[in-house]
Amino acid sequence: MADSSTQSIMIGASPDRVAAVICDFPSYPEWTDAIREAEVVEEYEDGYASQVRFVLDAGVLADEYVLAYAYAEDLSRVEWHLVAPSKMQKAQRGAYDLVATADGGTTVTYTLEVELAVGMIGMFRRKAEKMIMDAALKQLKRRVEATGAAQ
Repeated sequence: MADSSTQSIMIGASPDRVAAVICDFPSYPEWTDAIREAEVVEEYEDGYASQVRFVLDAGVLADEYVLAYAYAEDLSRVEWHLVAPSKMQKAQRGAYDLVATADGGTTVTYTLEVELAVGMIGMFRRKAEKMIMDAALKQLKRRVEATGAAQ
């Protein structure tokens, strides 16, 4: 498996609100730049997604893949892994860890491991991972804080 990368961001909303946005997979195309489709293909008995199909189009990186999800009981952790190899990925593992802050916000830590099906020099892979994670966290923050203002 590839090395993991980790990044964190502070979001001005409760962990419950952050988790609600993370778990609303069908809305991902509305707020993430690279996700064109997100479809829940299987659910747990409690209604949370157990498998989600994504169509990704990030310019030179286009892919379709299915991720399997697992959740901490209190939704403080949402983790996933690639169900089967895709055109661009051999493996993927990731997680969002949510920790409440004293001011009512949330620290979100995103951990990601991706093993690409195509070769990429380590330096370029790490730079690409950093850009992907940075964009994902900033877009999550923008979505959560915008939906909170609308409530």
